[in-house]
Amino acid sequence: MTNFSRRKFIVTTGAAAAASILTHACAANNSNSASTGDQAPSANPAANVSTVANAPKVETTKAKLGFIALTDAAPLIIAKEKGFFAKYGMTDVEVIKQKSWPVTRDNLKIGSGGGGIDGAHILSPMPYLMTIKDKTPMYLLARLNTNGQAISVAEKYKELNVNLESKALKAAATQAKANQKSLKAGITFPGGTHDLWMRYWLAAGGINPDQDVVLEPVPPPQMVANMKVGTIDTFCVGEPWNAQLVSQKLGYSALVTGELWKDHPEKAFAMRKDWVDQNPNAAQALLMAVLEAQQWCEKQENKEEMCKICSDRKYFNVAAADIIERSKGNIDYGDGRTEKEFAYRMKFWADNASYPYKSHDIWFITENIRWGYLAKDTKIKEIVDQVNREDLWKKAAKAISVADAEIPTSTSRGIETFFDGVKFDPEKPEAYLQGLKIKKV
Repeated sequence: MTNFSRRKFIVTTGAAAAASILTHACAANNSNSASTGDQAPSANPAANVSTVANAPKVETTKAKLGFIALTDAAPLIIAKEKGFFAKYGMTDVEVIKQKSWPVTRDNLKIGSGGGGIDGAHILSPMPYLMTIKDKTPMYLLARLNTNGQAISVAEKYKELNVNLESKALKAAATQAKANQKSLKAGITFPGGTHDLWMRYWLAAGGINPDQDVVLEPVPPPQMVANMKVGTIDTFCVGEPWNAQLVSQKLGYSALVTGELWKDHPEKAFAMRKDWVDQNPNAAQALLMAVLEAQQWCEKQENKEEMCKICSDRKYFNVAAADIIERSKGNIDYGDGRTEKEFAYRMKFWADNASYPYKSHDIWFITENIRWGYLAKDTKIKEIVDQVNREDLWKKAAKAISVADAEIPTSTSRGIETFFDGVKFDPEKPEAYLQGLKIKKV
């Protein structure tokens, strides 16, 4: 297992800010404590929402769903605020902010019956890590988005012109080691998507993420503060934190992750297996609402409202201006580069963004094997078939009249090609592993 630094984040941007940051940091590093985080009450459903005729006959109207303050949590927030949950009979859904991904994991492990949560906006590999390592069986019900993350670098490295190629950081990492220091890269959860994007990017540039740098787990909302005081030198996280870093002139985005892997899978909507098995109709109702919210979030004419809703204190607690432009695909990298309506923008529904391809989960598991998070003999296909419930996605999609043309007929998106020319054939994950130069296995 990678030896991640467990150093507390030292951030002193004023007494109040420091207290807040240390609280979040401690929550991120305390894997034995479970708390639903801020516990801010989520908004009431939209007014005048009545249950529709095609709503399932739900076993319960209640569910507790967690989210992290990231733009790709929008479908859950919008499903609550716009009344989509209530529309399908789930009138008592709570959407609860979590302090970090470890807290999300811990709250899913204990479930709502123990004061935790039933499901969540989650990093796509986490339901597998929880099922295999934490012995908490999970179902992955939908992909919440593709693209929309970024790898950002501190302002002090601007002259290196680090971009899609990470190799310019190699000398900086070597110099740091010579000075008995380390170049520190912030990631949000070991084995999660941001960890895997950072590792892939570094390794493609000849930088061994386990030997040449130190990977620091940091809660997403605390990335910018940690960059400000030099606790980390680069980070990978979702929005709005990369945009906020640029707006505060503390660093720049080397790349947005869609450049690394076009239309890559990112977050997922997942629930405890036992909850879904006990409440199949309620689970379908939740999924129908989430899919409809994804369709709503995808529309450009809804972006302003989406960002205004998500920026509220009980959700992200940031200025809507920090969210809106990148949501529209307008990228200011912070180093002079800009893109308008970029093809690599975050997608919630377009190009099958919501569909949970099993082939993508095969890649996530393979990469976790690559870096030693999962055993080499992990039965990849078996665990994907167990956790990935694309069948429930299809059922929910048909229930809300999604056109047949928008429902994939294959569980695989086929061979994927990364920015460095490496190809991943989901039918041959072992061959992919063998071809990688830098790896732990």
